[in-house]
Amino acid sequence: MRKILIAIVLLVFGIPLCRAQANLPNSETTPTKQEQEILDLSRNKWTWMADKNVDTLKSLFTDKCVFVHMGGSWGKTQELNTIKGGMIWYKKAAVYGASVNIFGNTAILLNDIDLLAVVGGNEVVHSFMVTEVYVKEEGKWKMGSLTFSQLLRPVKMTNNNTNQQH
Repeated sequence: MRKILIAIVLLVFGIPLCRAQANLPNSETTPTKQEQEILDLSRNKWTWMADKNVDTLKSLFTDKCVFVHMGGSWGKTQELNTIKGGMIWYKKAAVYGASVNIFGNTAILLNDIDLLAVVGGNEVVHSFMVTEVYVKEEGKWKMGSLTFSQLLRPVKMTNNNTNQQH
């Protein structure tokens, strides 16, 4: 009985959340120069991750950067080792929406994505809302946090659109 009650609650609250997730704040306004800089940096980051470009990523991530995945959380060194060693290969990120909010020297970016990844030798696709936090240090934006939150919406990525921007 308890499981049925939990399932009903999740359905009642989950359906409106699925609809709301596609509507990112500020996604329809023209970004400022600073916001565009963050959007471009994020787009480049997906490419660097797909290409396993750990040298460039090392300079992007702050020393205290944290990463939150479905399977755990860790710091900069572990993330770079995970990418370099192929434990997670961020093969393709199809970005469907992105928004940025800047507060002084801190920028918070939300990405609605489908991520095609190879994890433990298995290819998987998940829909995520990715939260990226950037801090401005000595005039340059650096990543302070990257969090993957799995969305309830179905995956949009198909074999026909896996060539979308990453």
